[in-house]
Amino acid sequence: MSDAANRSRRHVRAQGYAVLARCWRQPDNDLIEAVNDGELDRVVPDIEPVSLSDLRTEHTRLFVGPKGPPCPPYESVYRDGDGEGSSNVLGPSTGAVVEWYRAYDLGLDPDWPDLPDHVATELEFAAHLLATEGGVTLEQFLEAHPRQWFDRFLGAVRAETREPFYAELADATERVVLE
Repeated sequence: MSDAANRSRRHVRAQGYAVLARCWRQPDNDLIEAVNDGELDRVVPDIEPVSLSDLRTEHTRLFVGPKGPPCPPYESVYRDGDGEGSSNVLGPSTGAVVEWYRAYDLGLDPDWPDLPDHVATELEFAAHLLATEGGVTLEQFLEAHPRQWFDRFLGAVRAETREPFYAELADATERVVLE
């Protein structure tokens, strides 16, 4: 395969990681339009049309609370604790993932109000690594971080969700990251 074809394939894969990252963030009108217009079909196939209100309600229930959420979207909860509750948020694995970001001169977006080991942040970083560094570095990061906890997180999402969108998103994320 030519260098140009390899770069093009890498760019498409990087976009897939970026799309997945966006889908794990708080839903907004742009996401709902993309889902309902079929723009996400290549990355997250079989998504049914959704409403913003329903998706926000489910996002809050799964990932925010009001009490401890059933599916905390943070690496440290699964790697530094028992996967239940948020007592281990900002644990050692959070510091380890931040070191990866720093090694590539990246920091958190000041407009992103969440933690560095959030599922969306790690997927965005994976997209960046693939686009700028290539597959070897991406694989090292995936092995060191997402593949250490995504299986438990995605399983919890599938078990707890009431919205087909999140079950399909969990399946798509698994196909891209874990397989």
